[in-house]
Amino acid sequence: MTAQTPTTIRVDSTDAFQRGLQRGRAIRDVLADGVAIYLSLFTAAGISPANVRLNAEQALLATERWCPDLALELEGTAEGAGLDVWQVAALNARTEILSGGLKAKPGECSTVVNTLNNPVGAQTWDWHEELSGHWHLQEVHGNARDFVGLTEHGILSKIGINDAGVGILLNILGHQADRADGVPVHLVGARVLAQASTLDEAINILRTAPVSTSSAITVISPEGAVIVELSPIGAAVVEPQDYVLLHTNHFLDSRLALGEKPGLYDPDSQLRLATLTERVQLSPLPPVASGLLPYLVSQPGDAAQLCCVPADGAVLGDRWATLATITLDAAARAMTVSAGSPAETTENEPVRLVVVPAVLSQ
Repeated sequence: MTAQTPTTIRVDSTDAFQRGLQRGRAIRDVLADGVAIYLSLFTAAGISPANVRLNAEQALLATERWCPDLALELEGTAEGAGLDVWQVAALNARTEILSGGLKAKPGECSTVVNTLNNPVGAQTWDWHEELSGHWHLQEVHGNARDFVGLTEHGILSKIGINDAGVGILLNILGHQADRADGVPVHLVGARVLAQASTLDEAINILRTAPVSTSSAITVISPEGAVIVELSPIGAAVVEPQDYVLLHTNHFLDSRLALGEKPGLYDPDSQLRLATLTERVQLSPLPPVASGLLPYLVSQPGDAAQLCCVPADGAVLGDRWATLATITLDAAARAMTVSAGSPAETTENEPVRLVVVPAVLSQ
């Protein structure tokens, strides 16, 4: 089935609150529905409405202390959309809030990167099918770095690349120390895209961010690429092996893996990583971003579900689907986004976003 081409919004202001105001106004007609779906999802995960609001307010406070501009942008988004700021904060902290759900189910994302010469990467974004119509593409101007990306309605950033060629891909992880009172990982990624001019600057932002829930953020740049695994007990940098980076939803760093939540992503995550590893061994990764997509294809019934398809009869909280497929190209400062899985890219035309380096735009 051909998916609908995602919309693209433009945010352009040097004032953080105004960027948020523009964002909120652009998605005002749809954001309240997305909030309602997430509130239902939190309830399905066993998280009370009171705890959702508490966690959201804690995340907002932590963000304000770490990066005031991000908090101001959340406040502007809420005003522009006609929502309470805690509701927008809850969207941005959805990973952190869901980490505390006794009934929460894991998400699935798979990432593959070729770091030889010009780094290129690709990933599937797997999430709840009910939110398939609640994301958009964006062009963001006015920060230290301009960037383009894909994100959910109301969330400041998710996957993207900036005008210095610094881009990020995202995989959720699970650690026994996860909790919901730190800076949301989506906002940490937003700061990388908005501020990092080099690979080292991106790594420094990630390693020093006061996160409280675990994720793996793959950073590509013209200088190279790494994966930074984040957890409440610390961060670890995963270097390429033979110019290849692969990640699914379990820790690769041995120290952080000791605290992994048992039974959360295994054995599925390990099966997907093993499949990617085998495919790379049989056929070396190509230098073109679009050439990475076949490595991420699976069909229903395959041992490793690299592409998610909801099971018949699945209910809210368990209807996993591949909502989008993304590629990044560091040298070109470009990304492509196709709605749906890489198995559907012939049906769903990819959207290409390019951010022009500042030196070229003057």
